[in-house]
Amino acid sequence: MNRKRVTQLFPFLLPVRIMQRKIFFYAGMRFDGHRYAKTIDRKQLPYKLFETGCALYNRNTGFDMVYQENKVFNLKLAAKTLNGLLIRPGETFSFWRLVRYADKHVPYKNGLTVTNGKLTTAQGGGMCQMSNLLFWMFLHTPLTVIERSGHKVKEFPEPNSDEIKGGDATISEGWIDLKAQNNTDCTYQISVGFDDENIIGTVFVDKRPPVRYKVTNGSTEYFRESGGIYEYVKVERSEIDADTSEITGQKPLYTNKCKICYPLPENVEIKEEKKL
Repeated sequence: MNRKRVTQLFPFLLPVRIMQRKIFFYAGMRFDGHRYAKTIDRKQLPYKLFETGCALYNRNTGFDMVYQENKVFNLKLAAKTLNGLLIRPGETFSFWRLVRYADKHVPYKNGLTVTNGKLTTAQGGGMCQMSNLLFWMFLHTPLTVIERSGHKVKEFPEPNSDEIKGGDATISEGWIDLKAQNNTDCTYQISVGFDDENIIGTVFVDKRPPVRYKVTNGSTEYFRESGGIYEYVKVERSEIDADTSEITGQKPLYTNKCKICYPLPENVEIKEEKKL
């Protein structure tokens, strides 16, 4: 049996603990040696490297759709601190360094979020859709992701069976960040926009890119562990020549692990505990 945290035994201490974590979280960034990206430029850089989008509304959560509307409101607040961001050579992107004051003048609304492995509602909920989008964008650039945490629990299957598994990034202020470092001689720019149904992310660059990237899944396996079922999926990336469209290289990026909390199809093989 897992031991309960102090804040679970004494919930009234939770706000103090959260404040403490945030103080150390941001203080650590001041002295970690990184030069964090902060310049916003509304003028787009000349070359589009990658563009992606995803649906804003999930109508299959089992919760009132008002929380989806609230999530969209929260995402648009956060986007104001991200849209047009330049990541210059030697700079590091940090999600929370940019978004921490997005609600300074207009507060976030209650949206869906996963807390202690359970889907619930909280102020600012739904922000992981933004970090997911940004991480997916970074995977299609030469930027080096130096901090990323995947969701530990998957409550729902991907709405599209062709969607890449394991391409997500959770965030939690004071605990978990998304960071990417620019170790190239190019400047990259993030654009985040919206239409009626989608959030759209684009990466621009100041020099013509010689290669483009395609991210795919390798093997996907399921194992019984600790009374649950866990998904292990390999994420791989191919480099494609921008002129000839030929694949010039391919390498594994990481293996993503998460607990599956929905019934898998009967034809999916579930193996015994994975030996690491």
